[in-house]
Amino acid sequence: MTEGLSRRRVGTPRECGDDDDAGSRTLTPSTSSVALASANNGSEAVSKTDRAPMLTLMEETLLLGLKDQEGYLSFWNDSLSYVLRGCMIMELAFRRRIRITKDAFTGMTGLTDRAVEVVSIKPTGEVLLDEALRMIKTSETRRSVASWMDLLSGETWNIAKAGYQLKQVRERLAKGLVDKGVLRTEKRNFLFFDMATHPVQDPRAKDEVIVRVLDTLNLPRNAALPTRAPGASSPMGSGTFSRYNLGQGIGGQAGRLCLAPVSGSRFYRGEETSRFALLRRVSLVAAACAGSVLENPLVHMDMEARDRAVTRAESLMDVYGHWPFKRDSPLYTADADGADAGDLMVHEVIAAVICVLRKMDRII
Repeated sequence: MTEGLSRRRVGTPRECGDDDDAGSRTLTPSTSSVALASANNGSEAVSKTDRAPMLTLMEETLLLGLKDQEGYLSFWNDSLSYVLRGCMIMELAFRRRIRITKDAFTGMTGLTDRAVEVVSIKPTGEVLLDEALRMIKTSETRRSVASWMDLLSGETWNIAKAGYQLKQVRERLAKGLVDKGVLRTEKRNFLFFDMATHPVQDPRAKDEVIVRVLDTLNLPRNAALPTRAPGASSPMGSGTFSRYNLGQGIGGQAGRLCLAPVSGSRFYRGEETSRFALLRRVSLVAAACAGSVLENPLVHMDMEARDRAVTRAESLMDVYGHWPFKRDSPLYTADADGADAGDLMVHEVIAAVICVLRKMDRII
């Protein structure tokens, strides 16, 4: 492993939520719960929380692009680094650490051009997120979502701003997944040099991410054929998702979005009670599509199915990459909206990041 890297603090899924850090400094509450009435009369209300899942958006996107046995990403993917910085911004928004400012010129300024401000300095427990949050907080100049993605990824020609760049992000994310038991570390010889690689240690983590992607793309879960090499260890046994409730998808290719939690999930426990569960899935698909890693879990499908899946992903980015969201679209669902008035600040940041990801071809 590369020397000088900080070992992140890792806990169980119960420990990773923001609700447990009651003693940390904060400017605004980072958690809230709203009782939502169930559709069935007489049933108990369901409490929605802001508890974060065990895997972050950055780690999910990295897992989708990682080769299971080889343990490294494609050497030709030059867009993933920029996308990972966008995932950091979205993850900070989901955890209610940042928001887009409002001023007298809000109505005349595009969402991606408005400045980002910090609303909570409570540590997230993720080293990269805390480092990005500290940079945004200590910056003397307030910058937009697009500007922060440029600075954090190093996509700027201003040498004076080079200090904002987050370095070794992929390696540090992989190290964090090693700490969580998802990956393992091996050394691999590449002709003239040795490089640390990170093959998949616990295939179930990646399987759960793939199932959530397939649900969002309205593909049947039993289409998730194993992409790892034959004989690789898997808690699923014969390569099928025998421990999940398999179905034929959650609708047609043009069907509306709905949340179908993964049964027996280890890394997404209580996803059905998460306030932003569906919007997280949309954000994951948008990041995977922009980062050119969406094709990896679809590689075993026929060309027509893959084209439909990519088209749906681009349509989702179009719907949720505008502000306000395109509510008249068949791909829009009210489940993506929160019942809390404070959810608006989260939605604005997500829409701004997805809007930037849609324009990546003109940025990079």
